Amino acid sequence: MTRRPDIVLVLADDMGFSDIGCFGGEIETPNIDRLAREGVRFTQFYNTARCSPSRASLLTGLHPHQVGVGILNFDDTPDGYPGNLSERCVTAAEALQDAGYATYLSGKWHLASDMDTPNGSWPTRRGFDRFFGTLEGAGSFYRPRTLTRDETNVEHEADQPGWYYTDAISDHAVSFVEEHDAARGDDPFFLYLAYTAPLWPLHAHEDDVRRYDGRFDAGWDVLREERLARLEKEGIVTDEHGGTALAERDPRVPAWADNPDPDWDARRMQVYAAQVDRMDQGIGRLLDTLERLGRLDDTLVVFLSDNGGCAEELDHDFVTAFVPLRDTTREGEPVTPGNVPGLVPGGESTYMSYGRAWAHLSNTPFREYKHWVHEGGIATPLVARWPAGLDETGVEAGTLHRRPHQLVDVLPTLLQAAGAAYPDSRGGRPVPEAEGRSMLPALRGESAEDRDLFWEHEGNSAVRSGPWKLVRKHGRPWELYAIGTDRAEQHDLADEHADVVAELEERYEVWARRCGVIPREVVLDLYARRGKGLPPE
Repeated sequence: MTRRPDIVLVLADDMGFSDIGCFGGEIETPNIDRLAREGVRFTQFYNTARCSPSRASLLTGLHPHQVGVGILNFDDTPDGYPGNLSERCVTAAEALQDAGYATYLSGKWHLASDMDTPNGSWPTRRGFDRFFGTLEGAGSFYRPRTLTRDETNVEHEADQPGWYYTDAISDHAVSFVEEHDAARGDDPFFLYLAYTAPLWPLHAHEDDVRRYDGRFDAGWDVLREERLARLEKEGIVTDEHGGTALAERDPRVPAWADNPDPDWDARRMQVYAAQVDRMDQGIGRLLDTLERLGRLDDTLVVFLSDNGGCAEELDHDFVTAFVPLRDTTREGEPVTPGNVPGLVPGGESTYMSYGRAWAHLSNTPFREYKHWVHEGGIATPLVARWPAGLDETGVEAGTLHRRPHQLVDVLPTLLQAAGAAYPDSRGGRPVPEAEGRSMLPALRGESAEDRDLFWEHEGNSAVRSGPWKLVRKHGRPWELYAIGTDRAEQHDLADEHADVVAELEERYEVWARRCGVIPREVVLDLYARRGKGLPPE
């Protein structure tokens, strides 16, 4: 290579393992599918179960507890997590900026507890030359709060008729690239493209929604079976790599035949699909721009999701308690918060989610959802394309990479691709060593020692070690799965292998102490003493 590669890191918000086309879904994602066809799909990549923690880990190469974002961006000091990205860590933007990269962010940040006053946890203070997006974690796609350009609030821009956040995120990403190419030519850039789609609320262009008329009418039971068949055909799940079993239907999810609101439910999933579709269209515009500028093939493009599908069923109290909501639309119509059967989702006057049953489909073939560290909560589709860098390593286009990795591995991978070093200090103060390791050697076929992977979120805990995965929900006993043949986590072997449970539990406790995991009981006591409602689970 004659120049350092450009790097584009694309993050979807609350999208399940099997939603996109190249991972078995019904949603039309030709541009993401192109990345997979011309690159590599990771079949066993893991996120950190929740939006803020995943972003913190993705950008720092550390576990979220180490950098102050163990739950969300709530300031729970002095007893809990500060909710601000720690000053004692280095972001990908900071490390790449030091290596001569221009750095851009378009989309969601969600790593600062103070979202109104510029501070040390804002993206412009953490290595990004330019920023357009939102500081908060969720909100209207038509009139989002905390909409910011660099450090200036620009919420008024969303008052324009037809303004839609996903499109604005894509438009600014394209503009950043075009302006960079015109001003800095061959200098490399890092673009972090962080969509809020398809996280609730269900807001989408009606023409996108209509393209999915009838697509989900068969219901979640049939569609889960069909997704599994496509996952098997693609080789993403196989008997040799986690089994091909489908997790049993969540007992809280009714059979589709017993659903009292099938038309309304099908519409909810149509809008969700339209949100993913619109995101893919934006990614396509970016790829076309890179290709037109002659930069695409020497750009490392990575696409993934921050957690599994979201089972949160929005009601009036949930929405009004945790999301500051505008009372009216741009046209002055009242906004109705919550999942109201019969009310048509998609427009600005509604504020709904697609709920547990469709999240169960999104996470096919796994069990559980966002928040939990069973496979449905942490398994993410990851796609990487970089012809100029991967072709020379012998990696064939369309390859499936099956080695387990997690978010802490992304930063070391980006730095190795850029020929940049991981800094050992920030502002004259030492920072922890990166917890992850670059995935490029594995992609080149080089051997690597097995290692344990760890998770904790809201007391939900797990460790994956060799053929085993130890996992529990908060307050529940440990479960043990032979993850190499039972990735759907259907056969708990904890009673049969108490010695394995004991050994892995000890490894987990050592990791949790080292990485600063605050016990869930401490967090619950903190909220009880303050008389505060708990963050949404």
